[in-house]
Amino acid sequence: MAAHPTTTPRSGALDALRRLPLRVGAAGGPLIALIVLIVALSFLSPVFMTERNLTAVLDQVSGLGIVAVGATLVIVIGGIDLSVGSVLALASMVCGYLFARSGLPMELAIVAALGTGALAGLVNGLLITLGRLPAFVATLAMLSVARGLALLVTNGETIADFPDWFRGLVTDELIGPFSASHLLLLGTLLAGAAYLRFRPGGRALYAIGGNEEVARLSGVNITAARLRVYTLAGLLAAVAGVLLTARLNSASPIAAQGFELDVIAAVVIGGASLSGGRGSLLGTFIGVLIIGVLRNGLTLLDVTAFLQQVVIGVVIAVAVMSDTLGRRRA
Repeated sequence: MAAHPTTTPRSGALDALRRLPLRVGAAGGPLIALIVLIVALSFLSPVFMTERNLTAVLDQVSGLGIVAVGATLVIVIGGIDLSVGSVLALASMVCGYLFARSGLPMELAIVAALGTGALAGLVNGLLITLGRLPAFVATLAMLSVARGLALLVTNGETIADFPDWFRGLVTDELIGPFSASHLLLLGTLLAGAAYLRFRPGGRALYAIGGNEEVARLSGVNITAARLRVYTLAGLLAAVAGVLLTARLNSASPIAAQGFELDVIAAVVIGGASLSGGRGSLLGTFIGVLIIGVLRNGLTLLDVTAFLQQVVIGVVIAVAVMSDTLGRRRA
């Protein structure tokens, strides 16, 4: 009688660790693409590798990276969030209106903006879990509602002029050339990565995205998990909205239009699967850098903003096709 291999608790634990989403190998393809892109642009533009330009790239991707952390959790769980750009703009307008028009202290205006983002995310989660709406439909509705509210706050007007300390969040250097927004991006990435890797709730997101029914039978509270990730996605969109307001020294209701496409592109380029169950914040960060470096490089090469959108669209299509082909082969 043939002996069957046995699985010890130690070997099972090792297998589980090998499947965790923070392996460098899983992000190897995007990392190589990023390196090739950086090398190519360093030859094509003498300005690209300067400290000033690289710092500018970090400034541009800080908000994108922070929002992409929440989007990664949403996509891992098998969802999608199309509302992040509109929620970002709404949070920015709430922050600006409460400070400039209502006389509220800037600190409280920021708290209100963050609360607005979290509430929008929670509503998304409730529409999906209790309302039984597909994530695409629920977040598409929120995209329209949040954008409409952002325009309604000031009847479409832009709000400008904020305190110097607020602008300093993105302009003042705290550690070397890094500002508070850069450090906030790093902290968000590390906290999200630690949650996904070490916390049961984080690991449960992969189980839900991989097979929701099995996860439910295993005792995972799927409703609570969805509410958490969508609320967090809304909160992080609001954080990015506050940072964008500080960077531009203004709050505009038409800010971040199409922003959700960059966010989804960064997550998918980083190796996440739109069908759920796969993705990592290491890969997402690399995807964010690819989007940021690509946009910056195209600008340095005098490529128009319209053509840049075409290029980003092609990149999204290629990334999704790669994901689809990979799943078919698997």
